[in-house]
Amino acid sequence: MVDPTSTLFQPLFDGPIDIVGDIHGEFAALQDLLRHLGYDAECRHGRRRLVFIGDLCDRGADSPATIAFVRALVEDGRAQCLLGNHELNLLRGVAKEGNGWFFAENHDVHEGKYRESRALAEAARAGVLAFIARLPLVLERADLRLVHAAWDDAAIQLLRDCSGPVIDIYKGYSNRVAGIVKESGMAARAAAEWESHGARLRDPQTRPPLLEHLGRLDALYQMANPIRILTSGPEALSAAPFFAAGKWRMLDRVRWWDRYLDEKPVMIGHYWRWPTDAIRSELTRGEHDLFAGLPLQCWHGARRNVYCLDFAVGARHKERQRGALTAFETRLGAVRWPERELVLDDGTRRALE
Repeated sequence: MVDPTSTLFQPLFDGPIDIVGDIHGEFAALQDLLRHLGYDAECRHGRRRLVFIGDLCDRGADSPATIAFVRALVEDGRAQCLLGNHELNLLRGVAKEGNGWFFAENHDVHEGKYRESRALAEAARAGVLAFIARLPLVLERADLRLVHAAWDDAAIQLLRDCSGPVIDIYKGYSNRVAGIVKESGMAARAAAEWESHGARLRDPQTRPPLLEHLGRLDALYQMANPIRILTSGPEALSAAPFFAAGKWRMLDRVRWWDRYLDEKPVMIGHYWRWPTDAIRSELTRGEHDLFAGLPLQCWHGARRNVYCLDFAVGARHKERQRGALTAFETRLGAVRWPERELVLDDGTRRALE
């Protein structure tokens, strides 16, 4: 059951909704999508309301406008929005590739990256943090569950028993893990690997060996924190390093949906479903495709009742780098519920299968 007093778990809107995938600051794509969904200039559509799956920001051309737009709808009661891992990074104050737009010292621009991304005015920073601090981890109703990255029963149960600000709960779990790491000696072994190979981990041209101790340390921090599981999914040591989001990674994402046996459907974002194999091979460096061979309109998972609606619009900045200005192949999408219809920002419509 949903606890209506919880900030982590909230009831999903009743009635017809349009569930929008990860936007990653691509405000123009959002406006295109809303037009194809039939929303007017004031973002109204009769009885329908909008629900955003999280990851509103980072990498794209205009994260500030995207957050301001969604925030206004949420605060007006006309939309709901989940907390994604990219919003969580802002709450944590952690600089990651693609989120320099948020900080006074823009680390991305310093590194010559994401120069086309609009920066946030310093006066707006506190308001953005206050908004995302109130976003829930889960939205659910009788016929549907929404979570940004993973529905994990154990993590869900731990968090249902929690109260207080999400960032405080996150830090509490992180501090517990830090204590385990200190006592186990894992940190020293990982530090030795970092000393030998750390300088290569952000160089896409130089593949490091699989750094097992670093990988196992990262896996512990990931898997022992239920908020990380819900917002960025379960992970395990990879068979080989792969380059993604600006660094060589030792952990691979896990297809948790192959173990999801509940009858109730789940909608997620986070895991990119590439619209075409060609654009995936052009824009990635060996990153694993969890949906290879699965058409965009198809459900996945053990019971074919999990659906990811992230269609790689977060890579649109890479398309701009190669010269694309309007003819993009990456997409932003939404699912109309209960109609179970996929709508993309180019106007494509497909019934879910």
